[in-house]
Amino acid sequence: MAKRTAEPFLWLLFSAGGMLAAMLIPALFLLFAILFPLGWLGPPDHAHLLTMLRFPLTRLALLGLFVLALFHGAHRFRYTLYDGLQLKSHGDIINGLCYGLAAVGSVLAANLLLRVL
Repeated sequence: MAKRTAEPFLWLLFSAGGMLAAMLIPALFLLFAILFPLGWLGPPDHAHLLTMLRFPLTRLALLGLFVLALFHGAHRFRYTLYDGLQLKSHGDIINGLCYGLAAVGSVLAANLLLRVL
């Protein structure tokens, strides 16, 4: 019987994170880094943004974006180290560091979203 690994789950997080990041981050960048500062769109006021951030579904969507983007980056960096630098012999250390840092970042993002507001 073949040994089960977490590899399919990690590829799922990678693909979901890449898809979500590719859809949402450019739109957020366009709004908050280009359109609002240049005055092409009226920026929302602080009270409106705070009200949106206090809505649980907004927090959940942001947390999902942060977590999936972190795991997408961790998976991409892992395979860069494996294939690009040929460090497959240090696989356990690389896995632990990449996915461990993504998990720590996810916990910090969740803590920030729950604590700040």
